[in-house]
Amino acid sequence: MTAEDLAGHTPLDPRTAPVPRYGAASLADLLPSIAGGLGVPGLSGALPLEPADRVCVFLVDGMGWEALAAHPAEAPFLTSLLPTSGCGTGEPITSGFPSTTAASLASVGTGLEPGRHGLAGYTALDPDTGKLMNQLRWQPWTDPYAWQPYPTVFQLADRAGVATSQVSAPHFAHTPLTQIALSGGTFLGRLSGEERMDLAAERLAAGDRSLVYTYYAELDGNGHRFGMDSEAWRAQLRYVDGLAQRLAEQLPPRSALYVTADHGMVDIPEDPEARFDADSDWELTAGVRLLGGEGRMRHLYAVPGAASDVHAVWREVLGGHAWVATREEAVGLGWFGNLVDDRVRPRIGDVVVAVRTPTAVVATEREPNESALIGMHGSATPAEQLVPLLEVRA
Repeated sequence: MTAEDLAGHTPLDPRTAPVPRYGAASLADLLPSIAGGLGVPGLSGALPLEPADRVCVFLVDGMGWEALAAHPAEAPFLTSLLPTSGCGTGEPITSGFPSTTAASLASVGTGLEPGRHGLAGYTALDPDTGKLMNQLRWQPWTDPYAWQPYPTVFQLADRAGVATSQVSAPHFAHTPLTQIALSGGTFLGRLSGEERMDLAAERLAAGDRSLVYTYYAELDGNGHRFGMDSEAWRAQLRYVDGLAQRLAEQLPPRSALYVTADHGMVDIPEDPEARFDADSDWELTAGVRLLGGEGRMRHLYAVPGAASDVHAVWREVLGGHAWVATREEAVGLGWFGNLVDDRVRPRIGDVVVAVRTPTAVVATEREPNESALIGMHGSATPAEQLVPLLEVRA
């Protein structure tokens, strides 16, 4: 057996999994650092950002640090802001864990780690109903403010007199995720990316102190459907680069623009050997009551009394492909943050699986659409967890 074969079969130690840089350089530290510089009472952050009177955060869904750095021809403007360009100052920060949109956007908007805000995955157990709750689509319905009770940084900034706006696609205006993570001040919906950039610049100039958030989703969607090795993904990255430059060129005086992302992505080969099917492998179904999360990061909710067996079997079957931890291990190692609220702890799986290699744990019967995706994310690898934090100043 080769060393590569051994790497695929020897179980990984969960202690070797990369942990987000909570409290130092994570997405949860971004808005508190910005708001502190704007003079919002009670807020400060660990990121060493020079204060500015007007700040815009442009978040590109799915634009990981490694993928951006690997495509300078498609993103010449953003690449010019990288430290490797010789003139850029941007450094990567980390998403939280899991590296997925619902968790990351909640961390951005609240300034809290997943263990506090509680959106700890794509799907997670609702302890009150015993069912999986999709935290992006908010299905089945639950009270958003009971699920995530903390105020957003936008709300705190708005109360402190900062002109606060979110500029995004119109259909996000009233979603539960927007309500509990990205609300505060004024929401303005615009269909095209160009309209959003232009309006974000206008809103920046509207106040002596202003905070504007704008968002673009389609890069992530094309990565999921076609993979990052596709022309469709590269075309979207070229478009995003143009949007960022368009916004940067319109910044009013005393402004700072930060371009970041919620997570990166990994392309998963369509080869069946790269996809462990939890719906057809009897070892992976034994003792598992509910399968949460997504292909690159799984919450396993065991039938009563079976958690230790589920942990042992998944460690053996996945071997060197994934870090497999008990809930207690994952919490103790800080995967979900430095603190995990009591209301959040039971949402975390009895067993937590974070995939390391270019493989995924799919569920072809229960999740046919998700299982067919090429680009996936959610785990702790640098390709998924590292995101850019690029700065432009007027």
